[in-house]
Amino acid sequence: MYFGLERCAGDDNDMQDSIFIGGGGEDYAEPQGLLLKYANRHGLIAGATGTGKTVTLQILAEGFSSIGVPVFLSDVKSDLAGLAKSGSEDFKLHDAFMKRAGTIGFGDYGYRSFPVTFWDLFGEQGHPIRTTVAEMGPLLLARMLGLTDAQEGVLNIAFRVSDEQGLPLLDLKDLQALLLWVGQNAEDLSLRYGNVATSSVGAIQRQLLVLENQGGAQLFGEPALELADIMRTDADGRGRISILAADKLMASPTLYATFLLWLLSELFEELPEVGDPDKPRLVFFFDEAHLLFNDAPKALVHKVEQVARLIRSKGVGVYFITQNPDDVPEDVLGQLGNRIQHALRAFTARDQQALRKAAQTYRDNPRFSTEDAIREVGVGEAVTSMLERKGAPGIVERTLIRPPSSQLGPIAPAERAAVVKASPVYGKYETAVDRESAYETLKKRADEAAKEAEAAEAAEAAQEEKEREFAQARRWDGGGATTSRRRSTSRRRTPDSMGEALGQAVIKELGGTTGRRIIRGILGGLFRGR
Repeated sequence: MYFGLERCAGDDNDMQDSIFIGGGGEDYAEPQGLLLKYANRHGLIAGATGTGKTVTLQILAEGFSSIGVPVFLSDVKSDLAGLAKSGSEDFKLHDAFMKRAGTIGFGDYGYRSFPVTFWDLFGEQGHPIRTTVAEMGPLLLARMLGLTDAQEGVLNIAFRVSDEQGLPLLDLKDLQALLLWVGQNAEDLSLRYGNVATSSVGAIQRQLLVLENQGGAQLFGEPALELADIMRTDADGRGRISILAADKLMASPTLYATFLLWLLSELFEELPEVGDPDKPRLVFFFDEAHLLFNDAPKALVHKVEQVARLIRSKGVGVYFITQNPDDVPEDVLGQLGNRIQHALRAFTARDQQALRKAAQTYRDNPRFSTEDAIREVGVGEAVTSMLERKGAPGIVERTLIRPPSSQLGPIAPAERAAVVKASPVYGKYETAVDRESAYETLKKRADEAAKEAEAAEAAEAAQEEKEREFAQARRWDGGGATTSRRRSTSRRRTPDSMGEALGQAVIKELGGTTGRRIIRGILGGLFRGR
């Protein structure tokens, strides 16, 4: 059964059991839909640039929102902001949209807007979104910084020291201060944790500086994102669509991929098990998914595979959007049961091989060649395969994708600003909080150590002054007979001998601080010899 959007938000008896995707037409299949019961089995939206992936993502986000499922997605090209605004009959593609709706039998088609929350790591096009260094963890942070195994090991030691000594790592300056302390105490730490090379510490500090120059420092700090704020519904029961502004973020692709992977990991860690719900609790769209796997270490790929496999039991569906299914590792690709494949262009031998490989992953339809269909479908068309009852892969079908109900394309900056101010989380994340953490604690320790060193130096100087005054007092008798005797003795024992004069100078020097140090050195050497 495939209901129109206006029936999506009702009581449990009226609620549709699938999201309408498209279909219809003489040479096309019956209406195609994504069964909500299997929407948390993850999915794939693939296709060459300009074939309609973004519109497909938009209509899926509309469908999930309408039946009360919150959505989180990244907006790489600023095209998805139109979800916050209703489509219009004045739009140049209005006639084409209405014709497509009639062709596929979408009688309930109409224009409407959806509840949207804008987010931005840089705080420019939406609410600032932050996490702490401690929550990110050494594995993902090492991936973000591009560290070697040895450098990652030192970073793990720094995190261990943070835990053991009660030094919270909240922002970048906390980590930088802790690494400085680790470098200064490398010899002692090496005896306990293994080799801590100061060169590795320096390399990590340089990478942190690069990250800071790229604006990555704004990702770390407080208040940190609360997952509940991306899992909200509005007053009508529709799921809020959280849109992450990623156009500027794409200039740092590793930062982009690592942040989204962190968010998935946090969902996996914090959400309780729900088994197989009637509909997902949250749907997560990962655009430009190939950035997650490019040059990724095996440990990271394994973590992605683990999260994708287990997070569905938390009621979270993950949908990867990429140009070619070959961009996704096979172990992850095998878990993506719901697939919408837009056109692939086979201009080279490698492209042709990728096309054949993509076609082989679908359940064949005797009416047409899957490989030919993937090559031939036009803009706004796709080859689809959705999970059917009992989770079995559906037969591959050629499908006309339904038109979106919200505005196609971006919205004006003033309209975006109005949506941000009307958000239920407005004012919660706008002002950063810098509470006492590792940086402040280590700075306080350093200041106290400096004061103690100053006091010790002053005490030593005072002691030397007292000793000098005492030595001078022993050589002065107030005048009189003693003075006469000294003069007489002095006349009798004039230090003509160079050796005698040098001996007196040495004895005098040994009475001072330098002399005590020399004696300690000599005696220390003797005792060590024994």
